[in-house]
Amino acid sequence: MAKMRGCIVTAALLLLLLLCLHQTPVECKERLIRQLSSQPSSATKPQEFKIGFKRVLLSIVLGILTGLIGAILFALLIKIAVQYINQTPFLKGPVIFSPKISSKTLQSALANENQLLGSSSNGKYYKTVLDNGLTVAVKVLEPFDSGSPEMQSKSVKRRIQQELEVLASLRHRHLRSLRAYVRESDRFSLVYDYMPMGSLEDAMNGVRENHLELRWDVRLRIAVGVIKGLQYLHFICVPQILHYNLKPTNVMLDAEFEPRLADCGLAKLMPNIDRATSGYCSPECLQNCRYTDKSDIFSFGMILGVLLTGRYPTDSFFREAVSGGSLGQWLRHLQQAGEAHEALDKSILGEEVEEDDMLMAVRIAVVCLSDSPGDRPSSDELVAMLTQLHSF
Repeated sequence: MAKMRGCIVTAALLLLLLLCLHQTPVECKERLIRQLSSQPSSATKPQEFKIGFKRVLLSIVLGILTGLIGAILFALLIKIAVQYINQTPFLKGPVIFSPKISSKTLQSALANENQLLGSSSNGKYYKTVLDNGLTVAVKVLEPFDSGSPEMQSKSVKRRIQQELEVLASLRHRHLRSLRAYVRESDRFSLVYDYMPMGSLEDAMNGVRENHLELRWDVRLRIAVGVIKGLQYLHFICVPQILHYNLKPTNVMLDAEFEPRLADCGLAKLMPNIDRATSGYCSPECLQNCRYTDKSDIFSFGMILGVLLTGRYPTDSFFREAVSGGSLGQWLRHLQQAGEAHEALDKSILGEEVEEDDMLMAVRIAVVCLSDSPGDRPSSDELVAMLTQLHSF
């Protein structure tokens, strides 16, 4: 709105200048006519002729300038009008992208008390059942409760709305699609498909507690699904989208343990997300450098390391000197020492062919976790690497 007011003021000033310039040549012409009419037709004074000629020439130049300024002013007004017409409308209430969901049933479900599934630094997840029996997951984003004028501004809310429109257009088997969203005065409620197996972190916690068994072929399938999702975001999607916050809690699993990436691109909209404490953030991200697709690759390397070792990068083990200080350093040290086998989760050790693939996957994880972004492979290259493993 402030930008539009500035454009209007500029247009008003140009209009005022146009009127002034228009008045000047008109006065010049009138004076010239009066002078010529008051003289006899036989007058041939050279000096007066020169003055009259200069005035005519000045009138012509000022007329041309007046026309140019008028054309510029008209073009500016047209541009302002087009920008206003094309501006994303500021929507309230439910915005639906799925034929299975209606505004009425969604509003009714959100008004009820729903089951809390989890929470993060930028909101909470709920499970809710619509009147038609469809079970969905709702993530409530609360980026505006800080009360800062910047986050309360309509321009920020409109920018978030535009990003959500882009995210809703994404369609890939390994992405969790946005089915609807509801904008309220202080929050956005995002509606997704409900994933019965929860997140990858939930599954790995079940493995660590001996409540769940995840064989190597299942873990490899999860890794391949994650990197295919990134490949779509990095190479196929227009415009390119970076995930910004890839970690096990944002890898959701369906009933067949097929992964779907959640919260794609949302982290850049939420200033209160602290990726540094998650353990999955790349070195350049920690140093506040520019986030790139190779930063997503570093996060993927961490996820692949978790699938291979059963350890999280935040485990106390990695605070000990023997580990090198991080999951990536530990894997790199063991690989260089020819002892990568020691890093593997004992619960997935089995056939020799599978173990060879696991050791190759360790090498892939190590290169993904390189401190230098230029040394990391692209998601396109990683799809080819992982799908060539015999276990896949």
